[in-house]
Amino acid sequence: MKQKRIMTIQDLSCFGKCSLTVAHPILSAMGLEVCPIPTAVLSTHTGGFTGWTFRDLSADLPAIAEHWKREGLTFDGVSTGYLGSSEMIGMVADYFRLFPEMVKIVDPVFADNGKLYAGFDEAYAKEMAKLCGMADVIVPNLTEASYMLGEEYVPAGYDEAYIHGVLQRLAAFGCRVAAVTGVVYDGAHQGVVAYDSRSGEYFQYFRENIDASFHGTGDIFTSALAGAVVLGKSLQDALRIAVDYTVECIKVTMPDKAEHWYGVRFETCLPDLIRAVNG
Repeated sequence: MKQKRIMTIQDLSCFGKCSLTVAHPILSAMGLEVCPIPTAVLSTHTGGFTGWTFRDLSADLPAIAEHWKREGLTFDGVSTGYLGSSEMIGMVADYFRLFPEMVKIVDPVFADNGKLYAGFDEAYAKEMAKLCGMADVIVPNLTEASYMLGEEYVPAGYDEAYIHGVLQRLAAFGCRVAAVTGVVYDGAHQGVVAYDSRSGEYFQYFRENIDASFHGTGDIFTSALAGAVVLGKSLQDALRIAVDYTVECIKVTMPDKAEHWYGVRFETCLPDLIRAVNG
């Protein structure tokens, strides 16, 4: 069987379990040939650290794409994470156009808990909405969804009808599947709800709502989801695999939360992910 090949476009934090630092090993463990495109190199991620170094590599992206195209390389999928600027969004859109055959998974990564991350504005959200319109699968959280839709953020008290409406409006951007992460209906469970605009079906998967927050869990979820989708898993199975893996990574880290505040021990749970993919 031919090995599936996926490119992943995001920054590389040399310390701190997020972005390419987790995406590459997770996708590799799932059996995919991973082609990483680092948009920047940082000494650490920016959550909780100070004085970190940063080197922008975005100027290399067009040349990488052109070289790959000249070499006749093809890709089964692409997963994008933190991009950081509207210019970078445009470069990623060019990759989508140059390699139209690949399944495109976009995690917007620009806001959470009702607020934009530092360095982002509403104009960036609008540009990201355009990129989401070019994707096959998008996985915003509710904050990112509200900014891209230009709607008021609703932090709690929503119901299934509200989430389904958000998904329909997100899918209207042009993506095939819109999935919203971090959905909590009853306080006891948290999960993801997705809408397939082609079939009109809704899918969801929930696990226990763990009262903890770690950096990089969104990147872990998106990596596992992207890997499952590119491997040809059904949408329901892909959601289950990604949520289960993310939750298990959090649970195994909880006893060491004080020491591992910067990220979860995702490596420990890779055997579980491999079994889930091959089961």
